[in-house]
Amino acid sequence: MSHFFMPTKKKVLFLCSANSARSLMGEAILRHLSADQFEVFSAGKEPDRPQALALQALEAHGVNTSGLASKSIEALEEHYFDTVFILCEKALQACRHWKGGCGHLLYWDISDPRLHGQLDAYEHTFNDIYQRLSLWLLIEARDNIRR
Repeated sequence: MSHFFMPTKKKVLFLCSANSARSLMGEAILRHLSADQFEVFSAGKEPDRPQALALQALEAHGVNTSGLASKSIEALEEHYFDTVFILCEKALQACRHWKGGCGHLLYWDISDPRLHGQLDAYEHTFNDIYQRLSLWLLIEARDNIRR
């Protein structure tokens, strides 16, 4: 009988101020693209309920939204994340003294679709996050080959 080494999934966290649109979208999109490689979370400094238009934009692209819920960053302070994506300036400032650990911290200033309140804005945010994550996954794959 042979034994295969099963690598552990890398842990990724998406942060924004309310955890109601951008970070939830990041969480859902990365799971959609690569759930086999990553354990994905999202949180916010001031969590609010998930935005219906964010969920609608995700579902329109075939991304599963079940289980998405806004969470507080404080609930994740005991966790270590391989990569943390901060998706807005407000979260960058608020999480500057966050006690959680991370290997890589990436800041992407993604515009807040809640300011516009229309599906088009959420579609734009979806596309922005999707394209950035697609490129990040290519870089991750290249770096894993080099290791």
